Formats: sequence, C-alpha cells, structure tokens
Amino acid sequence: MDLLNTLLDKGLRRELPTREEALAVLATSDDDLLDVVAAAGKVRRHWFGRRVKLNYLVNLKSGLCPEDCSYCSQRLGSTAGILKYTWLKPDEASKAAAAGLAGGAKRVCLVASGRGPTDRDVDRVSDTIKAIKDQNEGVEVCACLGLLSEGQAERLREAGADAYNHNLNTSEATYGDITTTHTYADRVDTVNKAHAAGLSACSGLIAGMGESDEDLVDVVFSLRDLDPDSVPVNFLIPFEGTPLAKEWHLTPQRCLRILAMVRFVCPDVEVRIAGGREVHLRTMQPLALHLANSIFLGDYLTSEGQAGKADLDMIADAGFEIEGTDEVTLPEHRAGGGCGSESSCGSEGVCGSAPAVQTEPGEARTDLVAVRRRGAGTDLAPNA
Repeated sequence: MDLLNTLLDKGLRRELPTREEALAVLATSDDDLLDVVAAAGKVRRHWFGRRVKLNYLVNLKSGLCPEDCSYCSQRLGSTAGILKYTWLKPDEASKAAAAGLAGGAKRVCLVASGRGPTDRDVDRVSDTIKAIKDQNEGVEVCACLGLLSEGQAERLREAGADAYNHNLNTSEATYGDITTTHTYADRVDTVNKAHAAGLSACSGLIAGMGESDEDLVDVVFSLRDLDPDSVPVNFLIPFEGTPLAKEWHLTPQRCLRILAMVRFVCPDVEVRIAGGREVHLRTMQPLALHLANSIFLGDYLTSEGQAGKADLDMIADAGFEIEGTDEVTLPEHRAGGGCGSESSCGSEGVCGSAPAVQTEPGEARTDLVAVRRRGAGTDLAPNA
C-alpha cells in the first residue's frame, strides 16, 4: 500500500504524518491489518530493536477520589467494588515495588487517586521514592499523583523521581463529556510542569470511550506537540458501577490499528500498552509487541492483569527480549528531550483518503474484568 510505504518512510525519518494519513490507518480493513502491523513494526524495531520495557504499578492510595472522570473505577460516585485504602507507608510501597522489580520490571510507577497532591502528600511520596531508590540500584521511578501545583514537580525531582505521568486521555473537543471537575488545560499544564522541572514526561490516552477516529487522531497529535518521552495507550476497562460500563466498542483489530497509528505519529517515543490489553487485545497481545516497546507487568490499579510469568513467556515466545536496567530506553537523539523532527512535519504528501470502515462494537467481555484483590493494600502476594 502506498499509504504504508509513506508512513514507514516518515517514521524512519521522524517526520510527522498528516492527519489524513493517521485517519487512514484507523480506516484500514482487516484484510490489510497484518500489513499495517508489519510497517509500524519496522518503525518500532528501527528505534527500539526487539526490546520490551517492563513497568510495574504500585497503587499508593486507592478509591475515594473527588474527581468525576467517567472512565475511572475510583471516581466520585463509583459503585465498583474495588479496593479502597489510604496512603501506603513508604516501607509498604517499597515492598510492593520490590515484587515487580524481582519479576523483571525496570520502572516503578507510583500512583495515588485524588485531584492532586498536597505538600504533605509530596513529602510522603518523596520518602517512598527515596526508600525504593535506596533498596534498588538502577530502578526508574515515575510518579502519578494528579494535577501539580507550583514547585511540586521540582520537589519530586529532587527526591529522585525520574518521570511524571499525567494523561490527556481524549481530545480537547470531547474532554468535557468525560470529566467536569477539571479541564483539559489543567492536564496540559501539569505535563508542562513536569517537563519544566526536568522530569521525563509521560502522557497518553484512553481508547474505547465512544470517541471518533478524529478524536483519537486529535489527542495523539496533541501528545506529539507536548513531546512526552513515553505514551501509554490504555483501552477502557468498562467497570460495572461507572458511567462507561456499557462502552464495549473495541475489538483486538481496532486496538492494533490504534497502536499502529500512535507508533507512526510518535515513532521514536516509548509507546506503552497500558490498562485493558488483556480485556481487549486478548490472544492478539503478542502482535501488539510489534507496535509498542513497553508494557505493564502484572496487575493494574484496581483490576487484575494476566500472570506476570505469562507476560514474560509471551515476550519471549514472540521473539522479543526484556530491556535491562543497564540499557537506555530512548534513542540517543532524545537524550535532551524532543520527539519532533527538525524537518517539516508532514506538510506535503497527503495520502488519498481511505474508504470509511464501520467498526463493529466489541463483544461485552465482563468475564475478563477482575477487580484486584492482591498486592498493594492487601495481605496477599502481588502478581509479578
């Protein structure tokens, strides 16, 4: 396909595709899907080889969030039967992190529900970061605490944090339909604060909330403009007890097209398959490794993932290898930040528009949504 040859060439040169090209990827047919994966896979291997970075989530504080994000099982008014607990102590969080690191994780992601941290919360998380770093040489620590106030990103950086995550989630045009207690601009501001403090910015999206192809392209192009080092791609887990419990629109094929589009738009960025991969990609997960170079190991914040050993076996069986702590994730040219090409970003060469494809709604697989009952906040061993 001329489209895929064009996108492959641009991906190898770090040139931004046009919006029309990105939309055309989402509109490809199932007959062309393997060709799409193959082309995007060449871009992925060019910049990241066959390495897969493993990340491990530690939910420091679960549930009881005052924000009304419609996709979240921890939201205000959620009746999802999730674990609810207040802040883990630094030694408890460090113990939880150690399980993931022992399983092969390179980065620990410390997450807490809430609108944003108080200064006392930042002190608490800083102590946790120091505890993890003291006990685990070479570990990366990413914090995800919500909206940041002035000076908080700098304090996290001083405590040893390497990165900060705050997702855009969806397009600016539809953001108000998903959340009303804060704005899209608030999220952009927090990502910029992380950048300015010298933290590696991590920001991504959630697919499957009823958005259009145009919304998906909008948010990915906005992420490209924000220039994060890593882009987590979440697939909505429609928890019972949340407003989006009936949003079962995704198919494994749709998920692969979305990942391919993200890879073409952000060719040299760490693309991470995040929440929902087991629920929506299912047996197609190994194919997704040809598109993304990073995954979460084990469980998520409030839901269970597949067994950690199954993750490791999947990576090995697909012909990939775990990225070691002595290996640098990002290409050398990104050492100073910046995923944008210095050349013209796709102002020419608009590809012909592909015929629109009506994606059939995905089957409601509530049997695959399991509430997390182990690991952080419990007396049971974690999944790692």
